[in-house]
Amino acid sequence: MDLTLKIWRQEDVHSKGSMMTYQLSGVEEDMSFLEMLDLLNEKLIKAGDEPVEFDHDCREGICGTCGLFINGQAHGPLPGTSTCQLHMRSFKSGDTIYIEPFRGGAFKVVKDLRIDRSAFDRIITAGGFISTSVGEAPDANTTPIGHDEAESAFDSAACIGCGACVATCKNGSAALFTASKISHLAKLPQGKTESKERVLNMVEQMDKEGFGHCTNTNACQIKCPQEISVVNIARMNWEYNSAKFFK
Repeated sequence: MDLTLKIWRQEDVHSKGSMMTYQLSGVEEDMSFLEMLDLLNEKLIKAGDEPVEFDHDCREGICGTCGLFINGQAHGPLPGTSTCQLHMRSFKSGDTIYIEPFRGGAFKVVKDLRIDRSAFDRIITAGGFISTSVGEAPDANTTPIGHDEAESAFDSAACIGCGACVATCKNGSAALFTASKISHLAKLPQGKTESKERVLNMVEQMDKEGFGHCTNTNACQIKCPQEISVVNIARMNWEYNSAKFFK
């Protein structure tokens, strides 16, 4: 498979970036998208050029660090798929592929395709935890949780924090990410005690980070690799309004 790659190159956060064009041959359809970039970097290193920097870690669709904007879509053309799970069989020989970093008001390009997602970490630090006694693990049935309630909480907790919701949203909103973190704890009895402080602190931190506001276009849900539902945003708004009213 022969490809033309147009890749965003940027020296650092203070530099002005631009799209650079590379020709790559020998790409196999069973390669993942990241393996294709590995192949390109091997070619660049052998030629004495600087490799393209991009985020990656587990390469199993779990950690969320690999997100790229591919041909104008977060994580590429397939639904429910992260960049590392995207394979080159989704493209054909002769294609031109445009590759850019996730962009958002609170996401700064560190270098090339690498971005700074630390804003997400600060939102979680603001309230994405519960207080509990340390020591021995409690018995499994100490706090009974119904199946439907547990499944719903798991669905919300499936968010991997990749940032596709921000990159896809026309406003650069982090509402889906923040809502999923708030919702999965709000649905469980362990998260009830600090629910009011949690939602107020996390939403406040989200706003401080410079993310845009949600205008319910649902683009975030469409491009989320874990297919997190926007119902979580409605839950966050309900939790927030309730916390404000009863504060």
